[in-house]
Amino acid sequence: MTQPAPTNQPVFNIEKIYVKDLSLEIPNAPQIFLSREQPEMQVQLHTEGGEMGEGLYHVSLTVTVTAKVADKTLFLVEAAQAGIFRIANVPEEDMAPIMGMGCPNILFPYVRETISDVVTRAGFPPLLLAPVNFELLYQQRAQAQAGGATA
Repeated sequence: MTQPAPTNQPVFNIEKIYVKDLSLEIPNAPQIFLSREQPEMQVQLHTEGGEMGEGLYHVSLTVTVTAKVADKTLFLVEAAQAGIFRIANVPEEDMAPIMGMGCPNILFPYVRETISDVVTRAGFPPLLLAPVNFELLYQQRAQAQAGGATA
C-alpha cells in the first residue's frame, strides 16, 4: 500500500504560455531595405505579474528591440510573452524570486523565438537575442529598490 503524497509539497506548474502583445514598426520602409550598414541594436526588458487567485499567478515578459542605422530606425519590435503559473505551498518570501527570475527564464525562449520570427518575416536578417541573466537583473532591481527605500 502506497502512502498518499503530502499535500504541503511545493507546487509549480505551467498552465498556459501565450503571446499577449506583439507589434512591429518599419517607419522608413521601403528605403531602409537598401541600407547595407550594420544596425545598432537596443534591447529593453520588462517583467510584471501578480496573483490571479486560487494559487494562479500571471507573469508577462516584454522585450523591445530597436534597430537603428545612424539616426534612422530600421525596425522596432515589441513582444509581450506571458504565462499563467500554478504555484502553491511556497513560502511568501520565495514568491518574488520565482516571479522575478524563474518565470521570466521560462518565458524568454518563447519571446526570443517570436521576435526572431517576426524580424525575419519583416524582411530583415535573423535576429537571435543573447541569453539573459534574470537572476542578476532581479538582484540589481532589488538593490536599487533597497537603496531607494533608505535614501
